[in-house]
Amino acid sequence: VVPSINCDTRAGKISIPEFMARCPAGCQETKQPVYGTDVYASISSVCNAALHSGVMTNAGGKILVNKVAGQASYRGSFSNGIRSMSLPKWRESFIVSAGKAKKGVTYPSILEFLTSRSEVVRTGQKDVKASPATTTHQTTTTPEPTTATPEPTTTSPKPMTITTIQPPTTTSITTVKPRAATHKIREAGSNHPLYASLIAAASSNQFKTIILVLSSHCAPSALIYSLQTKSHSLRSSKMNQESNSCKAGPECTRKGANTSAVVPDTGYTWTEVGSDDTPGKPLNHWDYPAPRFHGKGPISIGFVYDTEKVSTACFDVKEQDSVPKFQEPVSQGDPNCKVDIVFLMDGSWSIGKRRFNIQKEFLADISQALDVGMAGPMLGIIQFGNDPVTEFNLKAYSSSRDLKPVIEKIVQKGGLSNVGKALSYTNKHFFTDASGNRGGPPNVAVVLVDGWPTDKVEEASRLARESGINIFFVIIEGPDNNEKQNVVETNFVDKAVCRTNGFFSLNVPSWFALRKAVQPLVKRVCDTDRLVCSKTCLNAADIAFVIDGSSSVGTGNFRTVLQFVANLTKEFEISDTDTRVGAVQYTYEQRLEFAFSQHNSKPELLNAIKRINYWSGGTSTGAAITYASEQLFSKSKPSKRKIMIVITDGRSYDDVRAPALAVHRNGVIAYSIGIAWAAQEELEYIATDPDKEHSFFVDEFDSLYKFVPKIIHNICQEFNSQPRN
Repeated sequence: VVPSINCDTRAGKISIPEFMARCPAGCQETKQPVYGTDVYASISSVCNAALHSGVMTNAGGKILVNKVAGQASYRGSFSNGIRSMSLPKWRESFIVSAGKAKKGVTYPSILEFLTSRSEVVRTGQKDVKASPATTTHQTTTTPEPTTATPEPTTTSPKPMTITTIQPPTTTSITTVKPRAATHKIREAGSNHPLYASLIAAASSNQFKTIILVLSSHCAPSALIYSLQTKSHSLRSSKMNQESNSCKAGPECTRKGANTSAVVPDTGYTWTEVGSDDTPGKPLNHWDYPAPRFHGKGPISIGFVYDTEKVSTACFDVKEQDSVPKFQEPVSQGDPNCKVDIVFLMDGSWSIGKRRFNIQKEFLADISQALDVGMAGPMLGIIQFGNDPVTEFNLKAYSSSRDLKPVIEKIVQKGGLSNVGKALSYTNKHFFTDASGNRGGPPNVAVVLVDGWPTDKVEEASRLARESGINIFFVIIEGPDNNEKQNVVETNFVDKAVCRTNGFFSLNVPSWFALRKAVQPLVKRVCDTDRLVCSKTCLNAADIAFVIDGSSSVGTGNFRTVLQFVANLTKEFEISDTDTRVGAVQYTYEQRLEFAFSQHNSKPELLNAIKRINYWSGGTSTGAAITYASEQLFSKSKPSKRKIMIVITDGRSYDDVRAPALAVHRNGVIAYSIGIAWAAQEELEYIATDPDKEHSFFVDEFDSLYKFVPKIIHNICQEFNSQPRN
């Protein structure tokens, strides 16, 4: 027998480490939370994790669940119609697979559910062990608490649930509750939401007994009648009745109490007993055990009354929960989209109120689609008109669910559409440490423009790009041929965006089609490999130092050379995703001091440079260039600019022209630095054209430091002058 579970059942609530279960149909529509990919955090819905992993369709079916150790992180993803979320850490995990039993393994037909840290409720064939999971609400009356407990039965074993619906009074009701539930009473009869949920449970043949604890002043008679009638119609045979209704008498009721039947006889006898209704006196609790109703067959629904007089607030009462309510963890963001992004929204008067609201709806949709969090994208908004203003910065909100209501409250500023001014403001004031800029993730600015800007954008955009900001433009209802004469700056999009290859611009023909751009735009801003403007001259290179260690250099001068190498290295942003540095020392032979991938932080790298030991020997510069190309640049990343800096103090014993020409053809930018007896013509052969920008000479080792600013300037100037297509 494979036990059935619900769509909202979480693996962590089941105490068994390996089990089979049957999921119902339609779990995809319930949108129960799932955390992780392939390996899921135990707070995930078991059935929805099965849908996400593809081992089950939305039609439901059998699955096999194996619990495993907790993970340091869980990666969210979208798969098979289910969006799973990321989670940094959780104590327990599980893996779900197709519901095929392993050979020789017997799986439990009864699942044990955890109700607290130290208690287990077994839901199974004959009974429920009630005492560990019993919840008691203290009362001001003297009788013993009423315990609603189903009688043992031998037919159709099913789990049992008891739902308590009552106002927050001091009434004493003890209920057995293997799961938590919340119901709100709003109206009577078969339209009542409680009616639909209970009948659905009854029709699924999932429960043997349902006992409701209702307030006689909250639960309308029509609801009771509808439930009773439906319960009766579900039976395969007439239900047996067991009624412990109190008989009139001083030991049962207070003086003046009334007893009356409220619904027709359809297999049950329903009795409502009230208390004193004398003016000036409050209605009191019953002073006798409440009635219980059971019967044989698929379903029994019984009602226990509490006649405490309450206000209409009792129609919105939540059930007391014996298990602490689980707080859903906030998503840490999509790690596959780790960017710092700002949207520049058009607040000019030309946009109008209606289109401004469409723009806000678009940004709200974007904020939800991005899955904002510290492990993924962080988002801010600048509104521009005559002058730009920051609506909120990157560190203001760390989850998508917090952003939507904030975006909806943004008020239109008005004015012109000064995009250039807004880009300059973004470059100077937005991507700062104080605003939450994280440094590592790419910076992205998405400009939304109604028509065209009212100022020039070229210079402000160029400065922003050189600062590493990836500029996107979304043009809504751009200028047609007749309107282009009114545009302040022709081809303003190509002059502004990061690259002119079409990837960084979207043209939307109508404001009413703007929502269709949500997914295409999210896909583009999250494609970090193509956010090339984040690659600056200081964070996008593989740099190989080829250092002369010949006898003519000497120990003291060799230390000076290493200090020069360290001073150059300090200018770059060093990490495994930013600039990387490798080093080769040569004499007649060559030695790899460290590779590009060996040191991924600046302090570690500087320490490695300091530890290089002087070798001493001859001078074979040509062989050293070939060796550096094979040992270092063959492992360089395609997205990196390859830079080689050769430092020598004399003429080479071998030819340098052929090795230098080979590395030039492979896209390596070569700089040559000669000291003292270095041959000028060899330095020019080694250097990339133009020679004067890539070749340097000094008479003394102590003057090397003067070339640090010049070399950095040349590297950056060359980087920034590359074509933007």
